[in-house]
Amino acid sequence: MPTTQPHLIKGAHSTTDPLDLLLINAPLRDYSQRPRVNDYTLPVLGMAYIATYATSRGYNVAVLDAEAAGLPIADTIDLINQAAPRWAGFNLLAPTYEISAAIAAAIDPAIRVMVGGHHAKAMPTTVLADPRLARCDALVLGEAETRVVELLADHRSRATLPGVMWIDPVLGTPVSGGAPGSGHHLAPDINALPFIDRGFLAQDPYTAGDGRIEANMVGARGCPYDCSFCGAAVSANPDITIRVRDPRNILAEMRQLHDNAGVTAFRFVDDLFLGAHRVIEQMTSAFHADRVGEWACWDATGRINVLHRLSNTMLDRLAECGLREVALGVESGSQRILTYVDKRISPAMVLEVVRRLTERGIRVKGYFILGFPTETRPELQATVELIHRLWGLTAAMPGTFRASVFQFRPYPGTPEWARLMATGRYTADQLLDYAPVDLGGDDEAIRGRDEFNFSSGLQFGETPEDEIHRHLADLAREQHARNHPIGGR
Repeated sequence: MPTTQPHLIKGAHSTTDPLDLLLINAPLRDYSQRPRVNDYTLPVLGMAYIATYATSRGYNVAVLDAEAAGLPIADTIDLINQAAPRWAGFNLLAPTYEISAAIAAAIDPAIRVMVGGHHAKAMPTTVLADPRLARCDALVLGEAETRVVELLADHRSRATLPGVMWIDPVLGTPVSGGAPGSGHHLAPDINALPFIDRGFLAQDPYTAGDGRIEANMVGARGCPYDCSFCGAAVSANPDITIRVRDPRNILAEMRQLHDNAGVTAFRFVDDLFLGAHRVIEQMTSAFHADRVGEWACWDATGRINVLHRLSNTMLDRLAECGLREVALGVESGSQRILTYVDKRISPAMVLEVVRRLTERGIRVKGYFILGFPTETRPELQATVELIHRLWGLTAAMPGTFRASVFQFRPYPGTPEWARLMATGRYTADQLLDYAPVDLGGDDEAIRGRDEFNFSSGLQFGETPEDEIHRHLADLAREQHARNHPIGGR
């Protein structure tokens, strides 16, 4: 029976006029096989930017976040066909590529298809050659706001648009668009873009467990670092111009969200908000002048090497300005592995930065990866031991530390992918054969982690996969216990 859940299609300014574009965020897995456990997922801010900009240019656009809704694949297909948009747009990511391709192949042939995202950018010719995406009229590389609008006006404009690819119907080979004077499409002015219309987002703003209304934001685009495993690595994105929003522009959006939706907590999800000294100084000065700490708190990603160089006075100022939590990519407790993946940090630096932040009442979330290529058992164990040291170090601090641990998986386009392919031991299909990780438990701690872990089923280092999974399960259970202590903290 076809699904009838039109309320899951968000943001269309007209429910009677035809949809020009429906942007689809595919589910991480087919939730007909097992219902989704987590009740919150990060919003699709990139899609919301595209939808907001296209709406401002007069188009009727909507977003279907099938992951946030925990939709089965069949229900997702039914909803797209019921909406009957002129165009369906897919964000292609490596873990969800197979599902996205299956959905695209099953929707009504009258619907045009456009795709973008990290996977499309890393493997454009492979994507265009996929028979399931044979009806793809436009593959858009990089930031898409202005080019999507041009495509909605006339798909034939793709010939003049840089970074847009398709299959030539006569030659049967991939071709690219582009015309003199069109380079501005590749790096839109992020201060001129309209603020995201949150009506396109399924769960943003949202009410957090502490009662605060929270919203996610982007403060910058691009990353100057080259971490070998990351899709945002600078070597994987030579077309991206690194740009930071003007602090006044950011504060205006924060104030709008506060005044219109009662938002008092913000999460900056980009790589640079606390990842460049100049940006930290600009933002802190603006936040201090606006007395943000008196009416809001905020979280941000940070770079350990940058935060390590900050003075105590600057850290105090960040806390005063409302900084609540910093997310840090620690990745490993082994210095050799940290050097191998180009993190530019040391375990000692990690301990020092976490101590200095948490003693000021600032929470820290550390991201770690087990099973890196070339990693030995002692090096993996060093990561496990570093997590335990950080738990112990912060046990009595006013700020808390929590660990989020993943199994290594290779992403196309990254430096690590290139190294693995250069060994000659793997094919792209092998590296992309992602499957959900089963950590072997049905308790709350394990169910929540299972949904965010995927594996290629390959052993890249010395530690076998089943042993990695045991570490993941043990760390997840201990972190869950620390989050929910008996009798409270």
